[in-house]
Amino acid sequence: MKTTFFKIGTAITAATLYATTALAGDLVINFDDPNPKPKLGIEAAVEAFKAANPDINVTLNITDREAHKTAIRNFLSAEAPDVTAWYPGNRMAPFVNAGQFEDISDLWASDPNLSTSFEAIKPTMSMNGKQYGVPYSYYQWGIYYRKDIFDKAGITEEPKTWDELMAACGKLKAAGVTPFTIGTKFLWTAAGVFDYINLRTNGYEFHNDLTAGKVKYTDPKVRQVFTNWKQMLDECSFVDNHATMSWQDALAPFAKGEAAMYVMGNFAVAAMKDAGLTDDQIDYMRFPEITPGLPRAEEAPADALFIPTNAKNKEDARKFLAFVARPEIQSEWNKTIGQLPPNSKAAVSDDKFIQEGFETVSTASGLAQFFDRDAPAEMAKAGMEGFQEFMLKPDRLDKILERLDKVQARVYK
Repeated sequence: MKTTFFKIGTAITAATLYATTALAGDLVINFDDPNPKPKLGIEAAVEAFKAANPDINVTLNITDREAHKTAIRNFLSAEAPDVTAWYPGNRMAPFVNAGQFEDISDLWASDPNLSTSFEAIKPTMSMNGKQYGVPYSYYQWGIYYRKDIFDKAGITEEPKTWDELMAACGKLKAAGVTPFTIGTKFLWTAAGVFDYINLRTNGYEFHNDLTAGKVKYTDPKVRQVFTNWKQMLDECSFVDNHATMSWQDALAPFAKGEAAMYVMGNFAVAAMKDAGLTDDQIDYMRFPEITPGLPRAEEAPADALFIPTNAKNKEDARKFLAFVARPEIQSEWNKTIGQLPPNSKAAVSDDKFIQEGFETVSTASGLAQFFDRDAPAEMAKAGMEGFQEFMLKPDRLDKILERLDKVQARVYK
């Protein structure tokens, strides 16, 4: 059996971030998360693949996500690995359009797991009717709240409608608690709030049309999103100084009981527990309905693996992606990282938040990838800057929307 090497990329330049050169027949994988649990997840999957394929030599390179985002633009054109981590939706679009990601539609059609067990997430892996990449994990967003604080404020049921949410906010404020915490220093948290209000006001198709540049930001339906958001700012309110806080910083008022709710992804639960909160104190609920009867879509960002077009060993790369699609591999990987397996036949952790998340996404009418993944990078940046600005200065809305229209006209030209 050949030796499998694990290399952790630490250098600054794209050329040295990843060691991608390999002999013919070797399989080179670039992964983008060195944090302990994600690292264990990918390493365990590679070890299982190696055990099942002892004739394949695997080189696993792991670097942090921000460095990976920079490096991928270079290594896809130069020394491409055989498999790389990246994101579905519009985030994969530039590489698909540039011919840098391999079309694996035939694998999706022929592999029993992919052809029958990934129906919910298949649209996010597709462009122009073709599939690119295999998702290994995804996770729900929603509202995480302090159940003990709700109980003290006399909120006995989770708000299911917008009016019920506003009423709950009134009870919390009367009890001296700020309804929502958030940290918008790095902008994307505000995008989560915008996405949910948009999904609940206008629906999944409208979300996709907006992020695809088919709808202007000055459109009346987008203005209605901000009208609803303004009501949320006025009647609920968010913690002060949120523009100076990261999402982790914003956990402090949540943990101290100064704020009761957080629009956030499930990855935050571990940090909430690290801050001293227990399962009895934290609970999860879906973002409430705004437009009555509108099909419920959810934010459920996915992480996936792709085969670069310039890969040297596409045969073994396809073997690895098919292997990663197996329910038992997806089960163990997501059990390790505390997320949801995209394969519908995979076992789901008995963790209460994972169970609630699975019920939420499996019954959704659509799964949005998140604003900064569904929109092109330049549009996403401008949009999220506008969202944060609106939260701080809602009277600037007209200028914000007009500015976003100008950016949109340039980006989608």
